Amino acid sequence: MTLNWKTAAACSLLALGVLHIAMGLVRFKQPFLAALSDGLLDAFKTDDSRRLAFWFTLLGPVLMLCGHLALRAAANGDVHTLGLIGLYLLVAALVGIAAFPASPLWALLVVAGVLFATGRGWLA
Repeated sequence: MTLNWKTAAACSLLALGVLHIAMGLVRFKQPFLAALSDGLLDAFKTDDSRRLAFWFTLLGPVLMLCGHLALRAAANGDVHTLGLIGLYLLVAALVGIAAFPASPLWALLVVAGVLFATGRGWLA
C-alpha cells in the first residue's frame, strides 16, 4: 500500500476511531465503572454522564468502520466511495462544529475534507 492522500486520510480516520475509544474509556472512567457496578444492563439511562460516555465511546467503532471502508476503497481505487464517506463525515463534522465549535470535530472536518476532495478528483 502506497502512502497518498487517500490512504493517509483513511488511516487518519481509523486512528480517530481508536482515539475515540481510548479517550472515552479514560475520560469517562467513572461513569463506566458506575455502570459496571450497576450490572451494565440498562445502566446507561440513569444519568447524562453515563449516556455521554456511552455515545462518545460508541462513536469510535463507527469511525473505525468508516476508516476500514475508506482503506478498502483506496486500495481498490474506488474514489466514488471515498467521496461518499467524506461527504457524510463532512456534513456530520460541520453540523457538530456549528453546535459545538470548541470541540475536536475540527480533526474530523480535515480528514473528511480530504476524503471528499479525493472523491471529487481534486486530490490525487
